[in-house]
Amino acid sequence: MTESVKKKKPVPDETPMMQQYQSIKRDYPDAILFFRMGDFYEMFNEDAKTASKILEIALTSRNKNQANPVPMCGIPHHSSNLYISKLVKQGKKIAICEQVEDPKLTKGLVKREVVRVITPGTVLEDHLLDPKSPHYLASVYIGKDGTGLAAVDLSTGEFRVTEIQDSKSHHLLADELNKLDPREVIAPESILNEEGSGIQGWGSYCLNPCEDWTYSHGEAYRHLTDHFKTHSLEGFGCEHLKNAISAAGALIRYLRDTQKSALQHVNTLSTFNLHSYMWLDQATVNSLELVKASDGDRNHSLLGLLDETCTPMGARRLKEWILKPLVDRTAIENRLNGVTVFHDNLMDRNDLRSHLGHIYDLERLLGRISLSACSPRDLTALKSSLAVLPEIKQTLQRCDSKDLQRFIESWDNLESVHQQIDHMIVDDPPYNLKDGHLIKPGCHEQLDRLKSISRDGNQSIAALEARERERTGISQLKVGFNKIYGYYIEVTKKNLDRVPEDYIRKQSLVNCERYISPELKQHETEITGAEEKILALEQELFQQVRQAVAAEGKRIQSMALLLSELDAMASLAEVAHRHQYTRPSLKDGNELRFVNGRHPLVEQIDPANPFIPNDTTLDCDSNQIMVITGPNMAGKSTYLRQVALITLMAQIGSYVPADEAELGLVDRIFSRVGAQDHLLKGQSTFMVEMNEAANILNNATRQSLIILDEIGRGTSTFDGISIAWSMVEYLHGPDRIGAKTLFATHYHELTELEETLAGVNNFNVQVKEWNDEIIFLRKIAPGGADKSYGIQVARLAGLPEKVLKRAHEVLFNLENSEYDEVGVPKIGRSEETPAATGPQQMGLFATLPSPLVQKLKEIRPDELTPREALEKWYEVLEILKDG
Repeated sequence: MTESVKKKKPVPDETPMMQQYQSIKRDYPDAILFFRMGDFYEMFNEDAKTASKILEIALTSRNKNQANPVPMCGIPHHSSNLYISKLVKQGKKIAICEQVEDPKLTKGLVKREVVRVITPGTVLEDHLLDPKSPHYLASVYIGKDGTGLAAVDLSTGEFRVTEIQDSKSHHLLADELNKLDPREVIAPESILNEEGSGIQGWGSYCLNPCEDWTYSHGEAYRHLTDHFKTHSLEGFGCEHLKNAISAAGALIRYLRDTQKSALQHVNTLSTFNLHSYMWLDQATVNSLELVKASDGDRNHSLLGLLDETCTPMGARRLKEWILKPLVDRTAIENRLNGVTVFHDNLMDRNDLRSHLGHIYDLERLLGRISLSACSPRDLTALKSSLAVLPEIKQTLQRCDSKDLQRFIESWDNLESVHQQIDHMIVDDPPYNLKDGHLIKPGCHEQLDRLKSISRDGNQSIAALEARERERTGISQLKVGFNKIYGYYIEVTKKNLDRVPEDYIRKQSLVNCERYISPELKQHETEITGAEEKILALEQELFQQVRQAVAAEGKRIQSMALLLSELDAMASLAEVAHRHQYTRPSLKDGNELRFVNGRHPLVEQIDPANPFIPNDTTLDCDSNQIMVITGPNMAGKSTYLRQVALITLMAQIGSYVPADEAELGLVDRIFSRVGAQDHLLKGQSTFMVEMNEAANILNNATRQSLIILDEIGRGTSTFDGISIAWSMVEYLHGPDRIGAKTLFATHYHELTELEETLAGVNNFNVQVKEWNDEIIFLRKIAPGGADKSYGIQVARLAGLPEKVLKRAHEVLFNLENSEYDEVGVPKIGRSEETPAATGPQQMGLFATLPSPLVQKLKEIRPDELTPREALEKWYEVLEILKDG
């Protein structure tokens, strides 16, 4: 909200409460204001209309009898999470306005303030978070010399930033946002309103504009240094990244404005470079099904296969590894060494995974604790998690491996944090802070004294009940309590004649009367006063513990990172052991050599039907490009993806599905496999294919791996062959791109490239033909395929036999290019459609009669004398001589 916004004058007939509402609402015009009134959150005007539709609740109105009734709706406070989640999923902001004074202690209007603004990217509640995926809020700033990108996961405190300085920064930004998959993106208003800014390439995220001045470098720099309490940003590695600083500073300001807190757990900023990881564009991530399958199912993706983690932290770390494979050999070897330790030590791996199973999500527990959004059970969950740390350390020490030494040296059992919680908080606290009974006895003298009064007070009430029974002679007299009347004495109707004069009647029921007495009221004052003080003091002590734990946030986050890495490595080791994967060998140079490689996902589809493995040898010299032919369904696409996935798995530090795997590091993997129409963007399959092909040709390097499937099939045959042919030539050799390439095609003409380009080699997927049927052997062999077997594949699909028979006829005619006697192509002939017998139009290129034939047709033998016949014969001979 800008300072220039004028304060709206209150309408004369508005109540003080509605004036208060309007005043608060003006500061949050783009949010639905949840206005606390007693046990309900109320919404008014346009907020009420919007919310009632989304939440499917009744829309009513205030001042129904006036000329302009105010639309309103409300929800119960205790069930607000359900309604908030529905609004957030629709991309709405919700401003939570609470009563910040006790109505019992306030005369007149209760003070209200917005304590938090919930947006799609800032939710903290478990039911709105995917435990196995980060929940990012991203900030984008597009400057004249590059693009800044910042992302924070408020639920964990992770904060990262990068700057893209490239002529194609819009495409790189879209790819990076696709990997981050943020739930909300903020950007300057001017960028979001600018046509041609490339926003359409960002994805279908919830976009929220921020005022441009919040992205100014000076303002953003000040917000960051104030937040981290530093003089500069040198320590975070981003001092010189002006666009990144603009994005990050605006993000911190946005969080402060929405969360109304100091963001204590967002305590560091990590700067990363896109070139520090293997570059995977959006098409490659999707076609290789890295984090979700084509049907959107996570379980059928590479992540679903490799994720056997025991903690949510480990699952999120593994997802990050898959989307950001390493390109530094030392880093990959270090990760592989850790995986090897757990792969080779079954008992230690099982012990580690068993202990990790008792660890809660430390990162998100800390997030809620730091933002005062935690329950008492969050603290005990943290305590029980910390109790397992010494046992995990012992397991690591028992492994006795130098490859785990960095974990042991950095280990922190967090005993002091465990003791703080264990000393104060009961082992099984209630979920709600206001329910009380949180603090252990013996922790606080005043609290113990108040609890003694409350406990003894109950005993004194029981003693009073006994005395009154004896005094009145009413054996069924009893003392009860409710929230409306407090303590009362209940007497049945038949005993009313025995009620003493000092009893004061408070309530009449069907079968009894309820009274109070001076002595009972005195007891009530002492007891209820003690209970209110107990509740307030317990909440105060709880906040002290919460603040003390939050102050140890860096230590907790450091241990969470170590545990997540251990969990991810143990998961990779478990999967490798289960599926008989092999440790890859990293080599200098650019060769990829896989022996009996397998597709990690396809081989799991039908374990009873063994997967047929294949070898691969690729380099940038004599084995640079594999042109692979073969029929549909034979396994060309599977083979292409399998080579890419084995390479990627090796560079995330995983074992791979092959008997042997040696590889030089790859800087990028490009995949143009499969086609998905971008109809909503007005792009055809062919246009998508060409866009992705252009991206490959413009960005691939000699160190890249490229897999291409059926390039050019979306247009005419001749155009497709021409494009595919020229692409192979462009990718070929050191003078062009020279990248390792697998090129699957149905264009058999491309097999001729082997004869003209060194390093281009033909391969085919073998099949066996028998009785006009084919058996797929799934084996890659040198040489090109001689047939496409399309009709045989059509038979497998169940096409009618009549269609298949006719297809054979057409194929025969096409392959022989036959024409009939009058120049009509025989492709149009069949047994059911005999050739026409009437006059036919001469084809444009029909053969003209020869001079000899013309001469013979002119001769009339019956009209010639013997000498004329002889002369005609000599003319014929002359024509033959000339021809």
